[in-house]
Amino acid sequence: MSPTAQSRHGRSGASGPPTVERGGQGPAVVALGGGHGLSATLSALRLMTDRITAVVTVADDGGSSGRLRAELDVLPPGDLRMALAALCDDSDWGRTWSDVLQHRFSTDGPLDQHALGNLLIVTLWELLDDPVAGLDWVGRLLGARGRVLPMTEVPLLIEADVERADGRRETVRGQSAVARTADRITHVRLDPAEPAACPHAVAAIDAADWVVLGPGSWYTSVMPHLLVPELRAALLRSSGGIVVTLNLSPEEGGETAGMRAEEYLDVLYDHAPELRVRAVVADPRAVEDVGRLADRCEALGSRLLLRQVGRSDGSARHDPLRLAAAFRDVVDDVLGDVPRHRR
Repeated sequence: MSPTAQSRHGRSGASGPPTVERGGQGPAVVALGGGHGLSATLSALRLMTDRITAVVTVADDGGSSGRLRAELDVLPPGDLRMALAALCDDSDWGRTWSDVLQHRFSTDGPLDQHALGNLLIVTLWELLDDPVAGLDWVGRLLGARGRVLPMTEVPLLIEADVERADGRRETVRGQSAVARTADRITHVRLDPAEPAACPHAVAAIDAADWVVLGPGSWYTSVMPHLLVPELRAALLRSSGGIVVTLNLSPEEGGETAGMRAEEYLDVLYDHAPELRVRAVVADPRAVEDVGRLADRCEALGSRLLLRQVGRSDGSARHDPLRLAAAFRDVVDDVLGDVPRHRR
């Protein structure tokens, strides 16, 4: 950080502000993901605990985030911004700042479609020269119920092996391109291949009572966490229970087109066969064959919790209150409510 910035703030960027303490109410939960899926998880978790850490993917290369990443050589801030907005306090202050963060400019100039929150986050990164400290400052401004961390402190590139409908095999590079891929994805990896994890994220997983994976874009938001060696190792040794939340619908025309509920678990275990999942949360309306999903969970040593967690309007969006109730049932060990089907 520059001497000017140091003198202005009276501290090094690494020290940052303290995170907001709220009496330590509820279990310590780490949520892994990005985008709208992670926002749904955080909106639910904040109704049951104040001890939340969001660990966010940093591979976005499209939109406002992609432009800032390319122009300023910074982490893509968009998914981090969305996580912070989801953790805003439910007060006039919190709701207003959430709207401020999410506000996008609409102009004929270079600011068009930039989110103000992205610009605010990148400004703090430039002033403090520390991505974690910058996010902590934004969290304190918002009165966020928890902490938001990048999964690594370097921007990543996602690369996918894709099998086309005509049998051709191709490599697709970049999160935006992978997300638009409707053909079958057989494997994903990161570039750089073994990035260093954010140390704060590793420490949060080590201290967690529960870790939540999903919902979200499975290959570009959920799977990347398992591809960072230190995060993967922390998940494998974690004494906390790991919970997987399944999507409400496949992304038709996108990376999970045509995927059945149990196939999300197959992808997870194909990339991390040693992972031990305590519970799987699924909405019965999004499960094509409950018996098949229950069998897959049982074979993987997981318990299935079926709950209506989608919104009543039928949209493919999670309802925060319903999802929070499902998470509470997991924490309280109200599991295994799926009767065994007869073959």
